[in-house]
Amino acid sequence: MRQMARTRCGAMTAALLTVAAAGSLMTGCSSGSSATDDGRAPAPSFSQGQETGPAQSPSSTAGAGPVLAVKIDNVSAARPQTGLDAADVVYAEQVEGGLSRLMAIYASKLPTAVGPVRSARESDLELLRQFDKPTLAFSGAQHKLLPVIAKAPLHAVSADQGSSAYYRSASKIAPHNLFLHPKQLMSSAPGAAALTTGFHFGAAPAGGSPETSRTVRFPAARFTFAWSASKHRWLVSMDGTPTVTTDGKRVAPATVVVQYVKVHNSKYHDVLGNNTPYTETVGSGTAKVLRDGKVFDVDWKRPTAGDGTEFTTTDGAPMNFAKGQVWVVFAKA
Repeated sequence: MRQMARTRCGAMTAALLTVAAAGSLMTGCSSGSSATDDGRAPAPSFSQGQETGPAQSPSSTAGAGPVLAVKIDNVSAARPQTGLDAADVVYAEQVEGGLSRLMAIYASKLPTAVGPVRSARESDLELLRQFDKPTLAFSGAQHKLLPVIAKAPLHAVSADQGSSAYYRSASKIAPHNLFLHPKQLMSSAPGAAALTTGFHFGAAPAGGSPETSRTVRFPAARFTFAWSASKHRWLVSMDGTPTVTTDGKRVAPATVVVQYVKVHNSKYHDVLGNNTPYTETVGSGTAKVLRDGKVFDVDWKRPTAGDGTEFTTTDGAPMNFAKGQVWVVFAKA
């Protein structure tokens, strides 16, 4: 059973801007290089701090539409990020060199801006299959991956296409300065019904063990979640630094999932020759769920790419998450 039913027949409400005739924008590799993922020299971009034209008029089409997924830079030069606190779900994945990158999913509301935006990975396509034709916003991708993205069941809107929804900010240096105006891609937020993740929300199950802090380590990155009894949230720190947004808000999800998955080499590499890890999100395994100052040992199952992920307690009952933002960190099993 799922609290959030899959919505395969919801009408599309995303209103997409026409592709501008501007030149390609620079995409980012996880190493922080100013080159694109496939080694091309970066093309001329928008002027520093320049914001593009007004948002498109809202569509009058009713019904739930697709979620917005945004690939977000997560190296130190990219922080603090913008709009991260407004996401319904934040996925943390391993990329080249053992670094981390985020994918933020927006359904309940669209923030004014999101970023810094960076490049897509092959694993993202499998992860996003659980949503109905999501809109994926990203800076670009390794050139051999682009045809694969084009064939995926999603609406890909890359900054390389010259979309005026993207702009460069003077607040950060390239390539960590690409931002997105979500409302120039989508007329409105589709609502919670578009979150076909398989997550259940409700009262905590019996059991669990007291937990005040949990750290998850990648080869060159780490995430720490510290329980705040006063906020009733998990305070996020990344690489030892408290995670705040550009407007000073502390990022604090209600539920954190440490999902143990298979991570192996893909056939893709970045410009420096580092292999791109592939994170398998279809299959089954174990996870740790943090909520209400406790940790719960659970099992996860996602039979096919078109399914959401079911989390169950040791007695087979659905694992309820606390209402609010959910972070899912993919740790190597």
